Amino acid sequence: MNRRRFLTAATGAAAAVCATGPSAFAATPAPAGSAPLRTWFEATYRSITATTTDLGLTADKIDVSGTGAPVPSAQTSPTNIGCGLWSTVAAAGLGVIPPSVMHDRLSRTVTAVERLERAHGWWFNWYDAHDGSILTTWPENGSTVRPFLSTVDNAWLVTGLRIAADADPALRPRIARLLDGADWSYYYTPYDPADPVTGPGQLRGGYWPDKPGKGEPTGHHYGALNTEPRMASYLGIADGSLPADHYWHLFRTLLPGMGQEQVPEGAYVTIDGIRVWEGHYTYRGRKLVPTWGGSMFEALMVPLFVPEPEWSPRSWGTTHQRYVRSQIEHGLDEEKYGYWGFSPANIPEGGYREYGVDAIGMQEDGYNSLGVVTPHASFLALPQAPAEALANLRALDRDFGAYDDRYGFRDSVNVTTGRVSDFVLALDQGMIAAALAQQLRPGLLQRPFRTGGFRSRVRPLLGRERFSI
Repeated sequence: MNRRRFLTAATGAAAAVCATGPSAFAATPAPAGSAPLRTWFEATYRSITATTTDLGLTADKIDVSGTGAPVPSAQTSPTNIGCGLWSTVAAAGLGVIPPSVMHDRLSRTVTAVERLERAHGWWFNWYDAHDGSILTTWPENGSTVRPFLSTVDNAWLVTGLRIAADADPALRPRIARLLDGADWSYYYTPYDPADPVTGPGQLRGGYWPDKPGKGEPTGHHYGALNTEPRMASYLGIADGSLPADHYWHLFRTLLPGMGQEQVPEGAYVTIDGIRVWEGHYTYRGRKLVPTWGGSMFEALMVPLFVPEPEWSPRSWGTTHQRYVRSQIEHGLDEEKYGYWGFSPANIPEGGYREYGVDAIGMQEDGYNSLGVVTPHASFLALPQAPAEALANLRALDRDFGAYDDRYGFRDSVNVTTGRVSDFVLALDQGMIAAALAQQLRPGLLQRPFRTGGFRSRVRPLLGRERFSI
């Protein structure tokens, strides 16, 4: 399965940070030299609004190749909906829309989310974006869809809901009720020191709830630390539904002797009484903590919201920096494409697949770049390499027409053939919107992840992290 698939305790702290409600999101002067970023954000947000249905749910994608208004796809996911929520908050915070419009759009989406069918407190992986029904048939080819509760997709919806509650106090009671039953322990397999394979202290990929009890679990757990499911881990640790030691049971690399892309280097250390393998890979002489597949969004989507580099500068901050440098050198020096930035996206010729740098992912048959450059990867790299990211994006526009004045950057470009995707995907546009918001108004979307359990439970863990890099 590919990647598309605590509020009550924090309300008081959030209220203290955002006591004035939506007015805290009044426009602020744009930083000097930010004109292209501002223009890009406005176009990106137009794509989000174009993708959002009358019901208020942000659909999976739109085709922007025609001259008329694009039609949102039939399907949406919890991730897509979360992207719509935080993009709207970002638009208000940057002064693109007034607070009253933000409230109306957030309220409409929250109303739609309240009506969506759930199981065990969680949202299903695919809904009809136009009427909110659970999808059992895939709209594009008629194949059967077995309703599924995805750990990572629910994490991104919860992220969007938390951001909406922080931005709009009027919505906090409704969102608190939505999240009241969202208990992350549902996905958690407790650690069993006598059998750490069966009891790894990690989160399942999800459940098919059409079986008795909890349902049928995926055959895998999310074991890798430096991948996007760690957002679910942080959310659960922050609200107390997951134990803090869950963080230490995640793999920096797979253990020595396990099949993986490289033979890892590193050492065992004891942290909080737990024996942790602090392993690393080396790529082009650079030590880093790998992701699962080698893509950009695995490493850098989470720090759009959780300030990992600030809370863990020598560990998370260092590996993020080196990860971006590795992506740049893979595209420019190793493969000599002339462009860089590789992450799962729409295939330019149609379809969807994962792209990445194989050598910095643990999976033995990991993601390859294949000459397909994904603009959202450059936006994710803005904090680590702003000048290079801007130059890369301008080159993709200049050389391939990858930027659309109406709806922002197309989803992908095959730089070996010149083929540009006809689509924009809500997830990738949502990452671009969040990255631009962070660059134009640092911390705008991070406020609910700096208070409450994030401050008291997650931040100390990151402060004790000691990667072997």
